[in-house]
Amino acid sequence: MTDNSRPFMPQRGNYRNLLVYQKAECIYDITFYFAHKYLEKGDRTIDQMVQAARSCKQNIAEGSAASTTSKETELKLTNVGRASLQELLADYEDYLRVRGLDIWDIGSGKAAQTRAVCTKHNDSAYYREAITKRSDETVANIAITLIHQTDSMLRKFIERLKRDFVEGGGLREEMYRARTEWLKRNKGR
Repeated sequence: MTDNSRPFMPQRGNYRNLLVYQKAECIYDITFYFAHKYLEKGDRTIDQMVQAARSCKQNIAEGSAASTTSKETELKLTNVGRASLQELLADYEDYLRVRGLDIWDIGSGKAAQTRAVCTKHNDSAYYREAITKRSDETVANIAITLIHQTDSMLRKFIERLKRDFVEGGGLREEMYRARTEWLKRNKGR
């Protein structure tokens, strides 16, 4: 323990408990289904969309796993995940726009209902079942809604990571504090 009762290098990395990771997993599952169902076989967009969704999820997991020893790596990877979401958002919007399908207006009843459902559900199994009964337009708009919600969560998560770093420092500072405290306690032994 350090002098301010913080454990030295507390273990972190339980990314599966992060709501933002759970949302990212939902986006990945929806995207995998969507890309393989609605895009023509051989279309490079399939791989690009699936990889962008995967990148978001995997970078959150990897950043979280690295967090015990590198807050910098956690921040960078979390931000890469967020950037991947923006790429995926553009792909969904492109799909709808070039096909003359609607991107639901944020104030529409459909969008409001979808936001409420997406706020409530973080289990990818829920979406894997629900999307099989929906049109491509609806599935894309569900994905867009989840992307916006997850992006907002990632922005807040990144801000918290930055604040935690400013307040607590990085690994070297933590190691120095722990070593200095040990020396003070054990002086004269």
